[in-house]
This record gives sequence, C-alpha cells and structure tokens, in this order.
Amino acid sequence: MDERAALEALAASVPAAGDDCAVLDDSVLTTDMLHETTDFPDGTTQYTAGWRAVGASLSDVAAMGAEARAAVAVYAAPELDGDSLQAFVDGARDVCEVCGAAYVGGDLDTHDEFTTATTALGRTDDPVLRSGAVPGEAVCVTGRLGRSGAALRLFDAGDHDRANDLFQFTPRVAAGEAIAPHAGAMMDVSDGLARSLHQLAVASDCGFAVETPLPVADVVREIATDSAEERELSVFFGEDFELLFTAPEEALDTVHEAASVDISRIGTVTESGVMLDGDPLDDRGYTHG
Repeated sequence: MDERAALEALAASVPAAGDDCAVLDDSVLTTDMLHETTDFPDGTTQYTAGWRAVGASLSDVAAMGAEARAAVAVYAAPELDGDSLQAFVDGARDVCEVCGAAYVGGDLDTHDEFTTATTALGRTDDPVLRSGAVPGEAVCVTGRLGRSGAALRLFDAGDHDRANDLFQFTPRVAAGEAIAPHAGAMMDVSDGLARSLHQLAVASDCGFAVETPLPVADVVREIATDSAEERELSVFFGEDFELLFTAPEEALDTVHEAASVDISRIGTVTESGVMLDGDPLDDRGYTHG
C-alpha cells in the first residue's frame, strides 16, 4: 500500500495520525522521514537537505499554531562524509534559527541511500486541529503555491542554484502562532492544496468552495508551459509547506495584521464537497510510494 492507504489503515489505532502533530499536554510532537530517491532530486545540496528535512517537521509545528522549541535529525548515508554531514547540520541549524527553535542533535548511521528522519517539538496551550472548520468561515492560505513543483522542474533542467533556493522554504511558525487564536482549523500544505482541502474536509466533516485566481508563485508562471501545467504545479504537486486554515470572516483583518506573511482568502467553508470554480476538485496530491 502507499503512504495514504497506510495512514488510513492506522487511523483507528493511532488517533493523533489525523493531525499534523501529536498533542501531549502543552506540547506538540511530530516526526518525518525523507529519502534521496523520493525527496531529494539530483543537484540537491546537503545544506538544502538539512534545511528542508528539519523544515518539514517545523512546518507541522506551525500548523498546530505552536511555538517551535527544538528539533533533532537522524542522518544515514552509504558513507559518512564529514563535509556532507556538516553541510546537512548547518542547514538544519539555520532553519531552526529562522523559526526560533534549537537544533539539539540526533543520530548517525549507514544506509544504502541517503535517508533522514527528523523530529520537532513545539509548545502551545491551545493547539489548532484539523477538525474545527465551520461552514461559513473563510478558507485561506499563506504565501504562494507551487515553489516545490517549480524547483523540481529547475532541478530537471540543471538549474540547481535556483532550485535549491526554492527548496529552502520558510516554515510558517510565526504566522501559525499569529493565526492560531482566530483559526477554526489549520494544516500545512505538504501534500498539495487539493489533497489538503480534502483532508481538512474529512477531519471537519465539511466542504470547501474555492475560487481562482489562487496565490501562485511567480516562478511557476515563468516555468509552466501552459495553464494546465501551472494548475498541476500549484494545486496538486505539493510540498509547498504553506498553511491552509479557516477563520471567521470578521477575523480576517486581524489575521492579516498579525501574521508576518501574505495571506490569501481562497474560498468559503461549505456543508459538503470540495469544489474549485464550481467543479469537483480531484482528491490527489503528493504521496510517498
């Protein structure tokens, strides 16, 4: 089975699997595993790998509206090269610094391909879950979509410098903390906007009516050959690590003022169905395996 089917099979025995982090008293905890063949295209630097791997876990903390406290990483490769390992740790440490967290270590091992597992810890007294969306609320997203999809195209084209820059996304920890007091539901857009909307709809037993234009990164419009590819990169590709959230309409001005990043209203929470411009939106996106 693929990642999605496995998570659905485990949902009954691991209830916390339905949110971005597990909630433990006033703390939130999450872990991620990434592999060279599925997550790091040829040309990805070890610095970028460290930044992106730890950043993915910090993004989960952001999705709970929590303060990021600390992160650790497991690093495994066929050979433990000192320069590569140092570059990875530098990337991990720098993304933690951006988010106000501490990088506090991890573990080393050998493996037949470069593999990393990361864990992040956050703190909040009132975590935002995926299950609180209410019909009538606005649905919003931070930043712009499609950066990772565009980066993959650039990796394929051999433009590794620009691709690495795009892969070094900023986890929206500060924005998540600012949004949290007003949010009904929230999650990070790791599997793509379409898949995330469907996940949020299931968790909250609701629907969404989303409308274009969506907030798409300029580089996507530069790289996409036509509107169909632009839609694929921005709606379905995934791994953008922006925040998708719902909030009452009357709270949006306050959210805009409090957050440190652009926020776009993309639609409305409805009773059922996930629609884009009045048509059903496919439930698909990024998945491992």
